[in-house]
Amino acid sequence: VASLVMYLLAEFDDAANLLAANPDATTISIDEPVEIPKNQHGRLQEPGREEDDELLGTDDSDKTELLAGQKKSAPFWTFEYYQTFFDVDTYQVLDRIKGSVFPVPGKNFVRLYIRSNPDLYGPFWICATLVFTIAVSGNLSNFFIHLGKPTYHYVPEFRKVSIAATTIYAYAWLVPLALWGFLMWRNSKVMNIVSYSFLEIVCVYGYSLFIYIPTAILWIIPEKVVRWVLVMFSLCLSGSVLVMTFWPAVRDDNRRIALATLGTIVLLHALLAVGCLAYFFDAPELDFPAPIIPAHNGTTVITKSQ
Repeated sequence: VASLVMYLLAEFDDAANLLAANPDATTISIDEPVEIPKNQHGRLQEPGREEDDELLGTDDSDKTELLAGQKKSAPFWTFEYYQTFFDVDTYQVLDRIKGSVFPVPGKNFVRLYIRSNPDLYGPFWICATLVFTIAVSGNLSNFFIHLGKPTYHYVPEFRKVSIAATTIYAYAWLVPLALWGFLMWRNSKVMNIVSYSFLEIVCVYGYSLFIYIPTAILWIIPEKVVRWVLVMFSLCLSGSVLVMTFWPAVRDDNRRIALATLGTIVLLHALLAVGCLAYFFDAPELDFPAPIIPAHNGTTVITKSQ
């Protein structure tokens, strides 16, 4: 105890000497909390960009997401690396499907649903389901169109599965790859342009195709008017998701380039829908050979099929 008292007295003497040498010095008590000055050098908001911060996120949120993505440090040749792309639950997938079927005007699909956790699970199974739905519905549609004709024999066309798979997966992967490369190139030319990752673009295209699954089932109805009304309705819903998502990424670019980019996106999307309807469902009438009926006198009679 005596040594502790002597130590405290020595500390007080040192503090008194310091104050005597510099009267303006400030002292800090151990019990007083130290206040940390706030950062007053915040980023100034440009006028008219508050909506962009809400829809696309600020720099701080982007840095947080980037740091979160750096945790996925597994090499790309390992199973753990690709497992992260399928780390999504049922509620997230259903929420993203709902967002693609019921787009909200003025809301960015990537920012609201994708950017927090982009996945390949939803796009992969949506494309797979759409492939089999189009192939099966196309065969059923062909069967109902020629039902009742005596010369028609139903034969399942399994090649439609491979054709549909090639078309759907090529569109869902090659078009996002080309768009991602184009946006990266324009990002190097134009400052302050919004950029999306390749995985985010694949997610947008994959989930935007969900609306065509119930549409392909309804395409079995053998009425061309009903089919074209359905394809136009589905095209408007899925196309609006693409337009509202990629418009912030190109609107700061040259006006003609921005409009041409959106026009190309909508045109390719329309070609996919119209092409699937025309090839798998609106097949031309088959020219069946006329049946040959033998007569009793040894001659043959050829009847003309209607």
